[in-house]
Amino acid sequence: MSIQEVVPEQLAELFHHYHQALHPESRSFGKPPCETWNEVPAQERNRLVAAARLALLELATTARRDEESRLYFAKPGEAEWGC
Repeated sequence: MSIQEVVPEQLAELFHHYHQALHPESRSFGKPPCETWNEVPAQERNRLVAAARLALLELATTARRDEESRLYFAKPGEAEWGC
């Protein structure tokens, strides 16, 4: 799967899920369960989705820049040497 195929809403939901799972309070006994993605207020969900979009955009930009920088170099064994 490429970065372009990732849906920001799904990425934000996964971030929320893993954040809840790794949060120290979520492992304490006697504590109420953490809120699910559907229980997160709409404003907070929108903020998380916007952050996921920015993260995907940054990853795509970095990947594209890395690919473009490789265009100027010969593949191993294909360089011509000499003057």
